[in-house]
Amino acid sequence: MRVLLLILAYGLALSSGVIAKHSGKEPKPNFLFLLVDDLGWADLACYGSTFHETPHLDRLAREGVRFTDAYTAASICSPTRASLMTGKHPVRVNITDWIPGSSGKGRKLKTPSDDHHLSLEEVTIAEALKEGGYSTFYTGKWHLGGTQFSPDKQGFERYYDPHENPSKGSPGNGTTTGRKHGTIDLTRETKKFITESKNAPFLAFLSYYDIHTPIIPENKYHAHYRDKAAQLGPSPIAIREHDGRSRPRQDNAALATMVQSVDDSVGALVTHLASQGILENTYIFFFSDNGGLATKQGVGPGCNLPLRASKGWLYEGGIRVPLIVRMPNRRSAGLQLSTPVLSTDIYPTLLSLAGLPLRPEQHMDGQSFVGLMNGNLKDGEPRSLYWHYPHYHGSSWKPGASIRDGDWKLIEFYHYNNFELYNLAKDPGERTDLAKRNPRKAAELSAKLSAWQKRMKAKMPVLNPDYKAEGKK
Repeated sequence: MRVLLLILAYGLALSSGVIAKHSGKEPKPNFLFLLVDDLGWADLACYGSTFHETPHLDRLAREGVRFTDAYTAASICSPTRASLMTGKHPVRVNITDWIPGSSGKGRKLKTPSDDHHLSLEEVTIAEALKEGGYSTFYTGKWHLGGTQFSPDKQGFERYYDPHENPSKGSPGNGTTTGRKHGTIDLTRETKKFITESKNAPFLAFLSYYDIHTPIIPENKYHAHYRDKAAQLGPSPIAIREHDGRSRPRQDNAALATMVQSVDDSVGALVTHLASQGILENTYIFFFSDNGGLATKQGVGPGCNLPLRASKGWLYEGGIRVPLIVRMPNRRSAGLQLSTPVLSTDIYPTLLSLAGLPLRPEQHMDGQSFVGLMNGNLKDGEPRSLYWHYPHYHGSSWKPGASIRDGDWKLIEFYHYNNFELYNLAKDPGERTDLAKRNPRKAAELSAKLSAWQKRMKAKMPVLNPDYKAEGKK
């Protein structure tokens, strides 16, 4: 009877993701984490794009798990990256704007200060895995502080940066191909690390510079996408977004070539894992640091439709992003999950998959979604998701905050002193503001958001006494 109970307990733990799906006799799994800069939710064909061509990522989605409601903890890069490394909300680590951020000087609101580096006191996911016997590697964009806070100071044993310090921890000579974004270089060095580390469990973290501005076309695809854009005809009128404008459709040929360059990289890495005989012992995560840049005072290079707005904004276009996870042996292949998950959840998820103890004192704002990927759709505690962006941004965003609670979402705009309410199940594009029709729900969510901000000791913007509105002296 006792043996039967132990077997049942083990099976329950396995289904809920408490422990990884491998025994002590089996090798620990590897992790390849691919983070794209400014990739929007609608930028991949497997997420609905009819302009961008992403065959390798489409295959990855078919062979893995695709999340429809994956969110970044911020609508800009540095805070999201901090949340990935720590499992903590950006408010908790005091990185709430991109580093070094935008000046609020001369604005209606004085914005709070935040840190321009990730504290070395944080136990990063790299440090946690390293303590568990993993080799760790990082290449590409970091954006969490200068050299004294670089990846090799945060748990990554090997660090390759072709732009700022090509020799530090580099398995190669640091030369680049001439393209600013260096996707080919980053892919090459990641493959080298995989080859040299294939006999021990590893975390390889590739953080692309693509598809961030400047938009530099990949020449071998440019003519194809120019022809494709020409066939669409003249671009429609830009969509007004408060003080900004959003691109109304995907028709940027140069941007499309950058997306396909990332897709090529993914294909090359998957092929390399297979050639090394470790593809079926490797979890591949594909994610973005925020939504695509579509909205500015002049239109941005991308388009996130059917989602609203873009990077910088707390509408869905700024915070909902692609997340694909390919598991060993194509487990859960083709599974599509609509349960909301957040970038803070990555940390405990990796620990769970590695069979390592969770660190709730560290990943305080994350919960593992291993159970979800294993098909347990009721896994995890119901929760509200929160965003706090008390800064101005070049996308024309002005300070505010947001909460998603079930299908309901509230956005508070401190600059305008108002809020908007949406039902995402019925209106994922956030076009119908229900705040006046349902003031009780708006008040309920506003109170929840305020209570969370107080618990987190979130820094708030305040009125600028020196501000002079346009037209006034």
